[in-house]
Order: sequence, then structure tokens, then C-alpha cells
Amino acid sequence: MLNIQWIREEPDAFDAAMQRRGNAARASELLAIDSEIRGAKTQLQELQAARNAKSKEIGIAKSKGEDAQPIMDAVAAMKTEMAALEDKLATTSIDEQLMSLPNLLDAEVPDGADESDNQELRQWGTPRSFDFTPKQHFELGEALEEMDFETAAKISGSRFVLLSGKLARLERALAQFMLNLHVNEHGYTEVSPPLLVRENAMRGTGQLPKFGEDAFRTIDDYWLIPTSEVSLTNIVADSILEESYLPRRYVAFTPCFRSEAGSAGKDTRGMIRLHQFSKVELVSVTHPDFSAEEHERMTGCAEEVLKRLELPYRAMLLCSGDTGFGARKTYDLEVWLPGQNSYREISSCSNTGEFQARRMKARYRPHGQEKGAEFVHTLNGSGVAVGRALVAVLENYQNADGSITVPDVLRPYMGGVETINP
Repeated sequence: MLNIQWIREEPDAFDAAMQRRGNAARASELLAIDSEIRGAKTQLQELQAARNAKSKEIGIAKSKGEDAQPIMDAVAAMKTEMAALEDKLATTSIDEQLMSLPNLLDAEVPDGADESDNQELRQWGTPRSFDFTPKQHFELGEALEEMDFETAAKISGSRFVLLSGKLARLERALAQFMLNLHVNEHGYTEVSPPLLVRENAMRGTGQLPKFGEDAFRTIDDYWLIPTSEVSLTNIVADSILEESYLPRRYVAFTPCFRSEAGSAGKDTRGMIRLHQFSKVELVSVTHPDFSAEEHERMTGCAEEVLKRLELPYRAMLLCSGDTGFGARKTYDLEVWLPGQNSYREISSCSNTGEFQARRMKARYRPHGQEKGAEFVHTLNGSGVAVGRALVAVLENYQNADGSITVPDVLRPYMGGVETINP
């Protein structure tokens, strides 16, 4: 959430920031609402003071034997006016307006309309040369008879998959490998968080109100997490942390649930875009001075997963038109998929600055400061998407006979299995 005080002081900068985002919001419209709310609050306070004074006059008039009715009528009129103002304030909130606004972009984010304007920062690894035509992951998985979309559709509908046998174990092996790497070598604290959250948790990380259509909601008003970023980031909601407590780094492996609203016709086959998928998520809570450094570190942690799996990838800096609603700056990691002959996103690491912290009221107390607190910065990233990692392993490690060579780093998690055979 943006700071209304900053918008009051820098309306032109706000307008320019929203234009970069392609957002139609303008400071003049927001500040008109803000002025109306502040005026109503001032008027309500003045009426309260006047009513209190008049109420005292009623007692004085009665004690003198004077007619107190005119004063009582005036107090009643004030109460009616106050009730109208209270109703107005209850239905007019600047916070609701601010909740709908995207984060301010970092100065390093390039301008652009969509993903075609993203900047490639680096590549790692060389795509493998095949002496046969590589297949897509769903062709390989179905031939192995361990990736079943038809049975999943019978149980749950479209955009679900049922993995079995060695492919189910391979998915679990990928998750265990990632968790161990991030905990043992990258210093993250493993968390097993709730998968059902309350509305305030979704609002705190920016999923609501904007992305309500893309989430699943239960009949008793819980929300299924679209990513464990929601649960992990909200660990520090409504908290004041000591500066020495920072940074905090959390990692979790969870199912994630998305309705994929608006994705009709996109990736209709395979595991790229499902309603339920698994992800190892990274979340950092940092001092504002070190969030840019933490962003680079987090991205490096996600890259290390791909390096150890020996999966070719490229790192991209997202442009203004492709940067997510809550992010100041985002790096995407795109893994090479030979079956599709293209790079596809497998990790997205974002610095949200104080955007989420302001919504969640997550703050820290600077060293030596007894009173007052500042907003922390929060970051999140996929470390990495487990289902898409499975896709990448199948396509990059496939053999002409349809078998899959198990990457070296995963074999200890696979009981020593070196090859998954049809």
C-alpha cells in the first residue's frame, strides 16, 4: 500500500509513477477523497466538542430553573449531524483506494509494454543437442504411464494432474533437494505453514482485493493460498521487530491453488498451468537499507537450484508492463524446455519494499530508539516451482527410448535410481 502522505507531498511524482504502470489513478482524484475524509473527521471532532459543551449547559440551565429545551434541541441536532458524518466515514475510506494501487517501480526497472520488453541479464548452461526430436513433458509422462491427466480430470476437472510411481517420487525428490539446499546452505528457516488463510492475510500481501478472481475461497470465508508467500510473509504481520532480528529468511514447500482466471487457451495441455501445483517458496523480511542486496541474494539462491540440476536458464529483469502488482522490481528465471524449444518461467523473485509491510503493519524498531518504528521490507521468490522443475527435468534429461535419466543431485532422494524407464 502506498503512503498517502507521500501522495500529498509529491502528487506529480505519483502521477508519473502510475503512468509508468499504465494505471489511470491520478493524485487529484485521490486527494479530493482524502480532503473530504479529513474534513469530515475535523467536523466530527468539532461537533463532539460542541455537543459536550452544550450538554453541560443543559445541567446549568436546569439548575437555574431555566428552559433547557432549546439547548436540548441543539444537542439532538448535533447528534443527528454526527451520525451522518460517522456513516459517511464508515463508507468512504482512503485505505480502500490505496489498496487498489500498484507498487511504485524501482528506477532500475526498464519501461516496456509486456514480456517482449523484458531485459535478459545473463544465461547459464548450454541447451542440450538431441539426435532425435525431443518430446514435451506430457508426452513423456503419459508414455511412462505415470502422468495421468484423464483420471485427474475425472476426479477434479481440467487443469489437474495425477502423478504416480517414480514420477511422484521424482517430484518429492525435487522438493526435498530444494528444501535441504535452502536450509543447510542458504540459511533459510523451514516452515510448514497453513494452506487456508483469512482475508486479512490475503490483503496483507496484495492478493486482495485485486486478484480475488484468481484465488479459491471456501464457503466459510477462508482462502486457499495461491502461494505460501501469503502465509510466510504474514508471520510478521502486526509486529514490531527489533532491528537485530533482521533479516528473517523463511522457506516452505506447499501445494498452491490458483483459479487461473483469464488464462483460457493458455498451456491447456501439461503441467505448466494447473489449478493445484507445488512450490518451494522463499520469503525474506529485511531492513530497508539491505533489501536490494537481499533481492540479489535470493535470486542467486534460486539460480543455484537450477545450476545443481544442470538445467540451462536465463535471468530476466522484468519491464514496467510485466512487473507484478505488488513488486518494485522482479527478476524472472526462465528454464530451457527443449520440447517447447523455448525458455519458460520457473522462478520469479521480487522486492516489494514496504508495500506489503504497510498493508500488514509489519515494522521494526531501530537500534537505540525506544519509541517509534519503521516499516520493514519484504521479498519473495520461487525457489523454485517444483512442478515446472519436474517438467524441465523430464524434457532436458529425456532419452530416445522415452526413458528419463535422473539428475545426479536427485539420485540420493530416489533411492539410487538412475533412470526412469517406460
